Amino acid sequence: MSACVPAPADSARTKHVHPPHSPPPGPRRFRIAGADVSASIAVFLIALPLSLGIALATGAPLQAGLVAAAVGGIVAGRIGGCPLQVSGPAAGLTVVTADLIQQYGWRTTCAITVLAGLAQLGLGCLRVARSALAVSPAIVHGMLAGIGVTIAVAQLHIVLGGTPQSAVPENLAALPAQLANLHPADVAVSALTLTLLFLWPRLPGRVGRVLGKLPAALIAVAAATALAALTGLRLPKVDLPSWSSHALAALPDGPVLGMVAAVLTTTLVCSVQSLLGAVAVDKLVAARPGLTGRVRRSDLDRELLGQGAANIVSGSLGGLPIAGVAVRSSANVAAGAVSRNSTMLHGGYVVIAALLLVPALELIPLASLAALVMSVGLKMVSLNHIRTVTRHREVLVYAVTTGGVVFFGVLEGVALGIAVAVGVALHRLTRTRITHEETQGGHHIHVRGQLTFLAVPRLSRVLHQVPHGADAVVELDGSFMDHAAYETLQDWQKTHTAQGGSVDITGRRPGIRISEPVEVDDCRCRPWTAWRNHQCERPPTATAPPDAGSQDTTGVADLAGGTGGAGRREGTTTSSPTDLARGISAFQRNTAPHVRGELARLAREGQQPSQLFLTCADSRVVTSMITSSGPGDLFVVRNVGNFVPPPGEESGDDSVSAAIEYAVDVLKVRSITVCGHSGCGAMQALLSTEPGGAQTPLKRWLRHGLPSLARTPGDGDGAGGPRLAGRAAADTAERLCLANVVQQLEHLRAHESVSRALAAGGADGGLELHGMYFHVGEAQAYLLAEEAGEDGEAVFRRVLETDLTA
Repeated sequence: MSACVPAPADSARTKHVHPPHSPPPGPRRFRIAGADVSASIAVFLIALPLSLGIALATGAPLQAGLVAAAVGGIVAGRIGGCPLQVSGPAAGLTVVTADLIQQYGWRTTCAITVLAGLAQLGLGCLRVARSALAVSPAIVHGMLAGIGVTIAVAQLHIVLGGTPQSAVPENLAALPAQLANLHPADVAVSALTLTLLFLWPRLPGRVGRVLGKLPAALIAVAAATALAALTGLRLPKVDLPSWSSHALAALPDGPVLGMVAAVLTTTLVCSVQSLLGAVAVDKLVAARPGLTGRVRRSDLDRELLGQGAANIVSGSLGGLPIAGVAVRSSANVAAGAVSRNSTMLHGGYVVIAALLLVPALELIPLASLAALVMSVGLKMVSLNHIRTVTRHREVLVYAVTTGGVVFFGVLEGVALGIAVAVGVALHRLTRTRITHEETQGGHHIHVRGQLTFLAVPRLSRVLHQVPHGADAVVELDGSFMDHAAYETLQDWQKTHTAQGGSVDITGRRPGIRISEPVEVDDCRCRPWTAWRNHQCERPPTATAPPDAGSQDTTGVADLAGGTGGAGRREGTTTSSPTDLARGISAFQRNTAPHVRGELARLAREGQQPSQLFLTCADSRVVTSMITSSGPGDLFVVRNVGNFVPPPGEESGDDSVSAAIEYAVDVLKVRSITVCGHSGCGAMQALLSTEPGGAQTPLKRWLRHGLPSLARTPGDGDGAGGPRLAGRAAADTAERLCLANVVQQLEHLRAHESVSRALAAGGADGGLELHGMYFHVGEAQAYLLAEEAGEDGEAVFRRVLETDLTA
């Protein structure tokens, strides 16, 4: 063994010797990507006027905006956990900062900023960043909307040539007098700024695409400055005192409770806005495939540390509070930034501008900056956010938060929003309606809403109204059941059954029994479906009354084991190699153990499908889901437009023809289904493609749909063509989808193997052909009826649950 160990002398001689072909390692050179340089310039051009405008809106020295922009770019950009988020003075902090300056003065406000930064450092060390995202989006959007309204109303006075008041009510009360005493020069400069802000991104044509790359904010302020300089307008302009007289932070001076509230408010707004901004940047990065592997997802705790450090430095140097800024961050990602170097470079540019461009900056009219900030404030009241909270029935929370911020302040408004959100949640949780109806078949108890312990007294009272020995049906129309309600229901079921009665507990859809989660393992189709809570056929033993003693789960959906697709399992959506690998891993971990035996049997016995299913390649048409089928059930052929080319050397397609021949002659399928669907891209292409032109592969394939197009009536042709029972086709595209199914069935009959199987028939019925139409938006299937309509046209009838249970 000693021969395997080199001598110490040899080790000393060879320790630092490198192979002849490998150069000795040298110091790593710092490199900046060209994309970061160009992106930093774009962000700088946006940040410079906005920083001055936000400082103007808060009443702080204008240099404070430049200090905050530089520190946010350099410090937060270097330390923060979101590489592409740009930090600086944010519009969301304007109201908070303005109130602090009015109450405590500028130097104490800087001290409050430092203390808020220390608080952020503490939160980052405690790793509570994720918990900050638990705040309802309605509260966050309402807070931003309230801040936006406050900013817009205040800046409107400067736009009109006046001076804003300290609060929104006072600004609104003073607005009529301000309108009666307009300053034409300020109004003209502001109007030009707002016009360019609106029109610049919308310039048409090639020139518009080129010029649109320049930031609208920079163009608007530059044009207003040029107008004021060239026409000699006399109006207030930017005043940047000498840096030698720049005010720095001082020791806090004020009531302790007031100071604590100020620090908490600043910390809350800075942290929430920065964390939400980091999450938004992650989404923007994910939308750029080239960045997915190069830029890591945000580390929110580190982002809090970076924001805290930046606020400490900014407050110490006499700068505004700092937070992540959505406008600059989105511009940074859109401009092609690939690392945090872009953010840091933009901060360096701000330092250079603050030192060398003071004469140019002092030419900017204050009215132009006020118009710029007012437009930012108006954008904070997002119509998209209002639609979202309305759709989720949280508009009351949004409105109360917005009103609270406008009339009382940020911290008070957020507190009101949280109180209302808690009240709304409790109201929804306790709003349970329980009705009892006696019918000829027995007693029907309907529970609407969430079934919690708060509803147990009412539930018990209604259940005991059912006479002994009677038949009862309990229908649960909700998504949650806690343990107390479950035990009450199961105890009553056992007692009532023991007394000679019968109990049928169903879910939201009729006929779906409620059973325990442990019985889900007996479901034979669950392992290979990608959808939870699907309806499935269970073994007969699965319908036995469950044992309440083993229940340890509280969700109605878990108890139901099958009440309609409610969500997706992990790994069912793949949009990248990483997602594909994750999906395969989830299959191997969760699904393969359940289906391995079934697939082993299919491997031994070979495939014996009962049906050939020919449908479109559209990703929204999931054959296994809409037919409740599993491995070995369907022989599926998919192509663009669910075409069945007729046989023949010129028009045929060997791929589809071979599949049909194999399915009919070798696999002996009993039925063939041609399934079309709503919103089919192939049908849209048939309607929009002009004849002639280059014959691409897609155009050559679409020729198989020309017979379907010929038999489809147009919008002005009135009735005619295949139709849906119960309603008219929505448009020409849907009529073409229906006609295409009928036409492809005719093509199918022309194939020799199909025509031979149809003619053979037999005692068992032989081969059957079916036409099917699936409406994606309605999740509704229609089958082609065997009998035609009154006008002789084919009719597609809905497949309803009652059709199968009648």
